[in-house]
Amino acid sequence: MLIALGSNMSSDVGSPKEVLLKAVREIAQAGALIRAKSALFSTPAFPAGSGPDFVNAAISIDASWAPAEAIAVLHGIEAKLGRRRDVRWGQRIIDLDLLSHGALIRPDVATLRHWMSLPLDEQREKAPGQLILPHPRMHERAFVLVPLAEVAPDWVHPITRRTVLQMRDALPQDDLDAITALQ
Repeated sequence: MLIALGSNMSSDVGSPKEVLLKAVREIAQAGALIRAKSALFSTPAFPAGSGPDFVNAAISIDASWAPAEAIAVLHGIEAKLGRRRDVRWGQRIIDLDLLSHGALIRPDVATLRHWMSLPLDEQREKAPGQLILPHPRMHERAFVLVPLAEVAPDWVHPITRRTVLQMRDALPQDDLDAITALQ
């Protein structure tokens, strides 16, 4: 499984960087084996102007969780760390996105393609009422693909048939240049 992590708010846990590190520890304590962990990256908030910059990362894990169980575990960790879902794409203490569960497409190809092609203005207003795998917009987001390229560069998207590296390298250079590794 591939998971994206992001934070742009401090909390009782600490800074966004400390929140992400705590989230990785919580995922491991929930029973996952962390196979690989990216560096932490400073990334502009998405969409532009929606808040302070994020700290983003990605991990590759092995766990016996079915997709629904994986989402439940991730949402439980978000809640434990203080995540509130008040505003779509607003500031948040922690965001844990299940990007993929192997090559699984869920619920079906047509639904995934619909959400992958949804225009940005509709994405702001609509959210799927079900788990969509792989994440329907991962292929267009530098803040996901840059960290993900460190942990799963050769993972192939089952719809685009491109690797993480190919998807990352197809993004606008300005998007890539806006991301910096943290020390």
